[in-house]
Amino acid sequence: MDYSELAQKAIEAKSRSLPTYSNFHVGAALLTEEGKVYLGGNIESSSYSLTICAERTTIFKAISEGERKFTAIAVAGDSPGFCYPCGACRQVISDLCGDIDIVLVNQQQEIKVFKLSDLLPFAFGDEDLK
Repeated sequence: MDYSELAQKAIEAKSRSLPTYSNFHVGAALLTEEGKVYLGGNIESSSYSLTICAERTTIFKAISEGERKFTAIAVAGDSPGFCYPCGACRQVISDLCGDIDIVLVNQQQEIKVFKLSDLLPFAFGDEDLK
């Protein structure tokens, strides 16, 4: 699957979000090494700290289904610009997916691709826990 197709899946995933309070929809599409795609949206709680971002929804969904190897995650949001993963999502991506490609798509269907290490340099990881 090319990244423009993965970006379209992230846009599709926005319809799965439940942003009850912010009304800001975010969708994510996670690509496994075997070519399977998992979709997820952000889900909000009235206790904002319990809200979960689309990226973590998607990753946890894939992990809970037994997936362990990933190549890319695409993210689409409601803002006219690009919707970058928050710090918590960057850490979860680092811990559970590794240095995968982060594919961002804006409302004009433009795409930017980064390695996670570009967005989270000097990440805390397994080697720091030894």
